[in-house]
Amino acid sequence: MPKAKANQRLVVLLAFEGAQLLDVAGPVQTFASANEIVKEAGGFAPYRLAIVSRRGGAVRTSAGLPLLIEPIRSAISKARVDTLIIPGGPGVESALKDRWIVNWVCRQFSTTRRIASVCTGAFLLAETGLLNGRRATTHWKSCSRLQERYPDIQVDRDPIYLREGRIWTSAGVTAGIDLSLALVEDDLGRKIAMQVARHLVVFLNRPGGQSQFSAPLEAQAAAADGNAPNHFAPLHSWIAEHVAGDLRVERLAEQAGMAPRTFARVYAARMGMTPARMVERIRIEAVRRMLEESDTPIKRIAVECGFRQEERLRRAFARQVGTTPMEYRARF
Repeated sequence: MPKAKANQRLVVLLAFEGAQLLDVAGPVQTFASANEIVKEAGGFAPYRLAIVSRRGGAVRTSAGLPLLIEPIRSAISKARVDTLIIPGGPGVESALKDRWIVNWVCRQFSTTRRIASVCTGAFLLAETGLLNGRRATTHWKSCSRLQERYPDIQVDRDPIYLREGRIWTSAGVTAGIDLSLALVEDDLGRKIAMQVARHLVVFLNRPGGQSQFSAPLEAQAAAADGNAPNHFAPLHSWIAEHVAGDLRVERLAEQAGMAPRTFARVYAARMGMTPARMVERIRIEAVRRMLEESDTPIKRIAVECGFRQEERLRRAFARQVGTTPMEYRARF
């Protein structure tokens, strides 16, 4: 915990016209709550917060609510930026065409301890070239677009947030709070971060590797938007109801009323993953619910969710969620 005001970390939020309001407000409130908690314990506020834009003045967010912003030059002056956070929102498309802003963000990397993006703020980071050769994430809905536009980035559509050295990227909206809690924990330790999470009445803190969305919901959405035949939707519901049973391709094909080879080919083409991959994701979803809602032993959960062996469950859980079942249960 910082001992004196001289140790304050300057956290800068870069705002622009059309920024997502919660992408700005969520991180700001997280760091502000950390300040309150540390001061209540008799310490000095560890963070100094600044919301800035190129010219300052009123900046209208995508929700229509304007924010009164400081201009970059006067807000930062000669102070060293510790953490720079770039929000997302529909206005990011105009922001990344502003070469002054893009160049300014790029220059910050040489002196700033870390740079983070929330949601589609990753596009502005990508425009600087700082994400080239790195893994990054953004809102699941924009991952394909980010990958197509910036092929040198390794886009991972699943995690809530990712850390690649000094650069952090996160998914959309509330994921900015998860990211900010992780940054606070990195600075001040888990105890303070837990207190901040309780103050904000949120979970502490969803692991970065946790999926942005549930497997059944993803499957349902795919079936609804025309990317998959309608009869796959009831198949996914059937899988969720029979996670402990025989879910080999032959059995799924029979349930779908298709020949096994045809089913496997059509399913992969329409859903973007193999049937086995979807089965594993739906089973992991069932595991997560049992971990959250019961004290059933993990060995028993492995059996009831179709993994049979605890070790097979652990390996699949690590692939899908990025943590262990025990750690997940402890957090949720």
